[in-house]
Amino acid sequence: MMKAMKGLVVLAFSVSLTACSGIVPDWLVSDDLVLPPAELVDFEAELKLTEVWSEDVGEGAKSEYNDLSPWLQNDNIIAIDQHGEVHSYNKSTGKLNWQIALNVPVVTGPGGGEGLILIGSQEGEVIALNEKSGEFVWRMRLTSEVLAPPKAALGIVVARTADGRMSGLSTIDGTVLWNYQRSVPLLSLRGASPAAIIDDKVIAGYANGRLVALSITDGKVIWEKSVAVSRGRTEIDRLVDIDSELVIKYGKIYVVAYHGNLAAVDVDSGAIIWSREMSSRSGLDVAPDIAVYVSDENSYVWAIQDGSGNGLWRQTELLRRNVTAPVIAGSYVLVGDLDGYVHWLSRDDGRFVARMQVAGKAIRSKPVVEDGLVYIMATDGTLTAIRVP
Repeated sequence: MMKAMKGLVVLAFSVSLTACSGIVPDWLVSDDLVLPPAELVDFEAELKLTEVWSEDVGEGAKSEYNDLSPWLQNDNIIAIDQHGEVHSYNKSTGKLNWQIALNVPVVTGPGGGEGLILIGSQEGEVIALNEKSGEFVWRMRLTSEVLAPPKAALGIVVARTADGRMSGLSTIDGTVLWNYQRSVPLLSLRGASPAAIIDDKVIAGYANGRLVALSITDGKVIWEKSVAVSRGRTEIDRLVDIDSELVIKYGKIYVVAYHGNLAAVDVDSGAIIWSREMSSRSGLDVAPDIAVYVSDENSYVWAIQDGSGNGLWRQTELLRRNVTAPVIAGSYVLVGDLDGYVHWLSRDDGRFVARMQVAGKAIRSKPVVEDGLVYIMATDGTLTAIRVP
């Protein structure tokens, strides 16, 4: 009965959006109304985890759509809360370098590059701060809310907005140097794939399932490729958004779409090297030429052989726990979940080897690993560093 009711609600919602663009709430694209998250299973821990430091970054991210991932730059880790309170910490010790209250609403984490820390606001502004001091450098208003962390390279800041526009701004004063825009589908998931910068290219995934490479200097299209084709009987079924972070390693772009495919794409030409059917909103991580690790729409964690797309293993015990994208930490794969737990899986077979609760609220952001530490940002504003065994 519940499934039938949910189907009617989805149909009604889809019909109501036939004349305008809309954002799909999470409850319409999951089974959370039907079944609860899986209970955590017992296992014998094989690792002893050590918390190195933990800090409170403000009010965190209250909205179900916010992904306030921290940003690593040089020796620092930058975090932000939903009201624009920015903190810079020493990534090794957790010592506060500086903080500033911007008093702007945000739905995405900070970005940076070229000596700047870059903040995108829900009001459509990009704000540039000095990396070392946190002092204000410039701000520029764009056409709509910024949904992904701005990034800078080669004198250009790249920012994505909710209207399908990618903008290139001067790192010096924020002047808009170029714009690239694609139409936004009638219905799409909330969010946008963060732009990836490699050499002189900016690469991003779009809500129509296409991957696009632009020149960072002038915004001209270098190539574009479809990695997911819209199909299905309802508007919900036809969603093929690429919302998760791209991973670029050794000349290959690894990408996964909702209701689409997992694919490896050549950076220079856009040619698809291999692909397999997969649906994910969370994302992936990659050990090149070995395996791609993916969290799918059911919160199953997969290991997929790089090169063939064949499945190596699948961990199903985290069903409906809204796990984050996986991240590789040494011999292990980590995911966070809706109750603030971080699960450590063996890269060999996906078995649980450790578990730690770092917060009382959900972890939505992909953990970040660097120099033997893994950093986890929870929606209650807790930022924790754990040593990789």
